[in-house]
Amino acid sequence: QVQLVESGGGLVQAGGSLRLSCASSGRTFSTYAMGWFRQAPGKEREFVAAISRSGESTYYADSVKGRFTISRDNAENTVYLQMNSLKPEDTAVYYCAGRRVYSSSSTYYRSEYDYNYWGQGTQVTVSS
Repeated sequence: QVQLVESGGGLVQAGGSLRLSCASSGRTFSTYAMGWFRQAPGKEREFVAAISRSGESTYYADSVKGRFTISRDNAENTVYLQMNSLKPEDTAVYYCAGRRVYSSSSTYYRSEYDYNYWGQGTQVTVSS
């Protein structure tokens, strides 16, 4: 069983930056593909970014491409989401998710239904 705990959320002005972290309790973190999702009030949860278990492959939603960067440190059992040039529409609860991958080290997933483990979420609020 893997437990994921997000941190790093907060209130920031438009144009500012935040770095989210997601720490895993498991000893097999390097076998998990990871993703970040977000859910704004009254909206469905949406994909933000994904990274393969090795970190060699990443994928971003069009809305964050060029502004957000997903990365991971397998030695620290942590995945990160660096968010720059934040906009008010980035305001949401951000969730990290994980799924164990037994095959390709370059596989990543974009659908929330592909993930088995979820964190509790961290609030990001961007003021205009």
